[in-house]
Amino acid sequence: MKKSRRWEQIDLLSHIGKWALLAACVAIFAGSASAIFLFSLEWATTVRLTHPWLIALLPVAGFVVGWLYLRFGQSVEAGNNLLIDEIHDPKKVIPLRMAPLVLGGTVVSHLFGASVGREGTAVQMGGALADQLTHMFRLKHEDRRIILMAGISAGFASVFGTPLAGAIFGLEVLAIGRLRYDAILPCMFAAVVADQVGLLWGVHHTHYNITFIPPVSVWLLLAMIAAGAAFGLTGKAFADVTHALSGWMKKRITYAPLRPFVGGVVVAVAVWGIGTDRYIGLGILAIVDAFQQPQALYEFFAKMMFTVASLGSGFKGGEVTPLFYMGATLGSALAPILHVPFPLLAGVGFVAVFAGAANTPIASTLMAVELFGAEVGIYAGLACVVSYLFSGHTGIYRSQRVGQGKAFHAPEGLKLSELPAYRARQGVTATESINT
Repeated sequence: MKKSRRWEQIDLLSHIGKWALLAACVAIFAGSASAIFLFSLEWATTVRLTHPWLIALLPVAGFVVGWLYLRFGQSVEAGNNLLIDEIHDPKKVIPLRMAPLVLGGTVVSHLFGASVGREGTAVQMGGALADQLTHMFRLKHEDRRIILMAGISAGFASVFGTPLAGAIFGLEVLAIGRLRYDAILPCMFAAVVADQVGLLWGVHHTHYNITFIPPVSVWLLLAMIAAGAAFGLTGKAFADVTHALSGWMKKRITYAPLRPFVGGVVVAVAVWGIGTDRYIGLGILAIVDAFQQPQALYEFFAKMMFTVASLGSGFKGGEVTPLFYMGATLGSALAPILHVPFPLLAGVGFVAVFAGAANTPIASTLMAVELFGAEVGIYAGLACVVSYLFSGHTGIYRSQRVGQGKAFHAPEGLKLSELPAYRARQGVTATESINT
């Protein structure tokens, strides 16, 4: 008796149909939430620029946001790290309150002048909204992992207008050196549709112009390697100092709302002291300026310090747009030293510092292609990979796992936050062996 054989492609049709439906739901939620968020950010920035005295109320705004999270948001305060943890080790559905809390907290942070970004907010909203489908469709653990990844991709893609980078970001950000290909269809579909949803809402993304991209030469490739190392070290420094400040403040200031209050005082006094608000908010105008004229070398460092003070003390928002600022201004400043056209190195730095800080070289390279054109891909790809290597086993997302070590061995499956303790134990073991 002959056994009937069904083609694999028939089963594949039902798989595609299932994830197209789920990803479309995620995309509509995330794309709409990102559109509301971007319109709110535009309003907050306009109001702050019109009324510069609002910076004086930043400490009060920080206290209010800190109190709201203490009162209502302790279960979601981990933000992006909570999403990553739930994907690796699913436990319970992320509370829907994450979305309005992070939206409101970020808009307030921008309204009163904190130096924060927007990626974290969009990703958290996308993930939280996507996870609500878990109960609606009674998803199993494995499907829930994938729907969360699709939410991350949709949020990232819709807030920056980069669907390809957003799709890969959701796959790449979970673990260093490893991609989750089982989620590639939902992440790609959710990212593309979410971006289109945002555009339908009337979202307009900033355009950055690289006027001239020279042909490939030995010198340019060597310059990209050198610049990539600088970008990676910058990303590492930002992540390490931000985590260190956050940990220090948690030890010294036990009442959580007082941390952003103190951080707000520092930022507000610093703005008053230097006489400019250039280093607070998103800094989009400064990023655009980096493509138009060479920047001073201190520009990236000033933005880093303001962002560390804001995020390290507990203000809500993302890290990525400030990283774009640091990368673009650092690249623009290094260009004359390396004899590279400054718009080119500003664009490469824009994505490469992010690649090192987030450990996402592939998503960052695709972002460069989407933002600046395919011709920049070779330069951006090389710089992003070198930046990724030079940033070491650290990053802005402490729940990121080690999937494959970089140039040196790191234990698979360990969180980045657990690596220092592991290395300390290894050092003690090695010392004991030598003494023995």
